[in-house]
Amino acid sequence: MTSRQFTRNSAIKEIFKMDGLHKSSKIIVLAMCGFLVGGLSAYNIAHSAEEKQAEAQSAQPVTECFESRAGFSSVTRVENVDPKYGYPNVKCSQKTDAVLWYGDPFYGTIPMGEMPNISDKTRGDFANAVVKPREPQLMYFNMGPNGCKTCHDGKVVPYPKNKKPRLLGMHQDIVENSLKLMHGRGAIWCLDCHSATNRNRLVDREGNEISFNQPQKLCGSCHGENYIDWRAGIHGKRIGSWAMGGKKRWWVCTECHNPHTVQIERFNPLVPEPPPALPRGMKNADYERVGDGEH
Repeated sequence: MTSRQFTRNSAIKEIFKMDGLHKSSKIIVLAMCGFLVGGLSAYNIAHSAEEKQAEAQSAQPVTECFESRAGFSSVTRVENVDPKYGYPNVKCSQKTDAVLWYGDPFYGTIPMGEMPNISDKTRGDFANAVVKPREPQLMYFNMGPNGCKTCHDGKVVPYPKNKKPRLLGMHQDIVENSLKLMHGRGAIWCLDCHSATNRNRLVDREGNEISFNQPQKLCGSCHGENYIDWRAGIHGKRIGSWAMGGKKRWWVCTECHNPHTVQIERFNPLVPEPPPALPRGMKNADYERVGDGEH
């Protein structure tokens, strides 16, 4: 065998060796791909099962939630109040039990009623204003058809002789110590706002009875600046038509404020909704930071 033939044969053997290595590499790569595909399939199956379970849970809507103060502005979800679109009256949050949005903002409301015509931009135009009745939200109104007068009828509980503060044997769930009522920093007592002879009504300083559905008439007699701002739409909340005089639902004072605990909690703390999901590919919300603070 010549040296040239030997070199050629050696080269052929080397080629076969390299070809064998390539085949082995291909087998290893294919095996790894198989393991990877199998792992991804198993993950997708498990993840899909979790998503289906989450979807099944979210498919069961929360039917009881609150609008502004937990326990004092409760609302029950009612299906298909808007037949055109099939919307419920409200959608309740599964995270905070608060109302997320309204399918019908006027569901369960009543006309606000007559409002004083004072020199402000509203010009007393509340003909299309509606409110959510407050009386059904008040615990003692639910004792029977007579509400608070079930007990405060002048017989079961005698009418008080005067408005002087005194220690009460009842209603500690509302005011723990009636001699330490916080409203007005001690200058106001229960019967300055509640009628002495008709406990189903509030009363102003002139003795005029006011419905619990219209507490703004009483609150505004002292909190004049807030009342003017509320009428103008600067203070408080309303939903509905933007047009002046258009139909709107107005939130009244006691839907947001508890008049008996104003020095402790001017507003009951609300649990915030979780933030929305970031856009795909975005790892954080640092783009919202401006300088040393946040916006």
